[in-house]
Amino acid sequence: MVGGRKNIDVEVSQTSEVYFPTWIHKYLDQSMCLNLNGVIVEEEEEIARKLSIVSLWCIQNSPSDRPSMDKVLEMLQGSLQSLVIPPRPFVSSPVRSPTT
Repeated sequence: MVGGRKNIDVEVSQTSEVYFPTWIHKYLDQSMCLNLNGVIVEEEEEIARKLSIVSLWCIQNSPSDRPSMDKVLEMLQGSLQSLVIPPRPFVSSPVRSPTT
């Protein structure tokens, strides 16, 4: 929804191009415009960036790295400048220990 692109493009050459969180990280890391169909004002761009950062925090692989709902509300009500971009997610699943 944020990038206005399909979730999966079967024509891509790399897995990272398929996984949306990796794609959005690229734009956030490089402070690039999210290119939301060219019809967006600066305030809306800031809101989209804030929502993107918060959503990336909410999908962290480890549940202990995800914010509580109170923290999510605090991040959404705070300034964009106070938000830290979370670590890049891994495309593959975390390694699981074998069951015995």
